[in-house]
Amino acid sequence: MSRILLLSNGHGEDLSGSLLAKCLVMKGNLVEALPIVGDGENYKKVNIRIIGKTKKFKTGGIGYNSFKGRMLEIFGGQIIYLFKKLYLSYKLRNKYDFYFVIGDIVPVFFAWFAKKDFFTYLVAYSSHYEGKLKLPWPCKSFLISKYSKKIYARDFLTANDLTQQLQKRVSFLGNPFMDKFSFFEKKSKALTFNIGLFPGSRFPEISENLQLMLEVLETMSNLKYFENIVFRFAIVNALSTTKIKQILKKRKWIFVEKLVKNNSLEFEFGFISIIFNWNMFEQILYESKFVISMAGTATEQAIGLAKPVIQIEGKGPQFTKSFAEAQRRLLGRYVFCATNYKNKKDQVNQTINLILKIIYLMKIDKKFLISCHKNANVRIGEGNSCIKIVNDMTVS
Repeated sequence: MSRILLLSNGHGEDLSGSLLAKCLVMKGNLVEALPIVGDGENYKKVNIRIIGKTKKFKTGGIGYNSFKGRMLEIFGGQIIYLFKKLYLSYKLRNKYDFYFVIGDIVPVFFAWFAKKDFFTYLVAYSSHYEGKLKLPWPCKSFLISKYSKKIYARDFLTANDLTQQLQKRVSFLGNPFMDKFSFFEKKSKALTFNIGLFPGSRFPEISENLQLMLEVLETMSNLKYFENIVFRFAIVNALSTTKIKQILKKRKWIFVEKLVKNNSLEFEFGFISIIFNWNMFEQILYESKFVISMAGTATEQAIGLAKPVIQIEGKGPQFTKSFAEAQRRLLGRYVFCATNYKNKKDQVNQTINLILKIIYLMKIDKKFLISCHKNANVRIGEGNSCIKIVNDMTVS
């Protein structure tokens, strides 16, 4: 039995970390987690003990955030908070046999600084962004150090690229965040033509993202074609039912009283029906024919499930124009987005055209869906990655 500390840096990274932790525990290891950003909610769900105090920042990290978002985090105390986490990971180094890093240069640096043997799932970087991965300095030095035991990339291209750059084997064994869907594969898919909508999970932008999506739906609500299509919103708990009702009432949506099961709300506007669900992200994603997304991990999971994605560029601080563009490079040509628009009205109309285009292709072009599946294997990989990674770690 090994004592393992997981270091993860973000909501999506925590999700992958929690799934890996669960698998490691099943193998008889003692596993604890130190989430560097966020409250570690995914670890709590699988009963993994969290080390130290947690704090949820407004944008969830600096990354591709807007300049305003970066300033919010800095003045919100993120830098001081990170130093405290760094000190904690160093202070506890002798308690564990090794660290498992999920994310980017930040947790990699934490593990290297602690002079602790570590394994790395480098989910934050991909060669698909530029064709050749440019690791931020001095990440390369950390990864080729004697403390870095094995490295797992997020796709084939990155694994091959880093193997050459580091002169050290880098493996691609899939992405753990896809393993949550193994349970749904035992269920039959929904017969209704569902379209999933993912406005994100972070404040303050989630409310603005939601209203932009509603504007798209309202603009096409006079099209009778959509009366047999169900639009399902995946909503986080922080956006309450009361807040949703306030937003929809102000926008003249009609509340359908009949739907009360599964903590759901249903509204109508013209020929459009929408359902709001809480804590059903994976189920909505799995049952959707395609998704409209202003989110990070959900978009990656959709592509992994071979579902087309329509983005809507937002104001951020996370889901900005640059974040959306980088996401398209990462995930390939089945992420669609209106980018060359004159104003908001033009953006909305172009997005509606994309929705109609995707429905058309899915219904009449068999090659389209076959290509989506091929893209899924190349960009995201096959399932059961957690057990593959854990088994690979134990190979001496």
